[in-house]
Amino acid sequence: MELNRNQYFFAGILLVLIGMQLRMVSSFVLTPEVTQMLAKPAAVAQGGAPPTLAISSTAAGITGARKTVKPPEWLGWCLISVGSVLILHSLAMKKPD
Repeated sequence: MELNRNQYFFAGILLVLIGMQLRMVSSFVLTPEVTQMLAKPAAVAQGGAPPTLAISSTAAGITGARKTVKPPEWLGWCLISVGSVLILHSLAMKKPD
């Protein structure tokens, strides 16, 4: 399948928006369920048993172990740059028939 102008433009817009979000946010806090889902393959790769996270309910809701993801600063700039190049490339291509 060959990509046309519209698909390059869409991919460029998507990468620019994701890159802008990564530049505006310093860290992401994952839910306990997602943290446990990510911990299982890591434990299996290290040869251990999959960990179980203790989740206790409180008056404010369900709390448990939460992983904080801090993306590097360069990642946002990289996605913005690649997205910009894709947008410019799409504008240089001929229009689809």
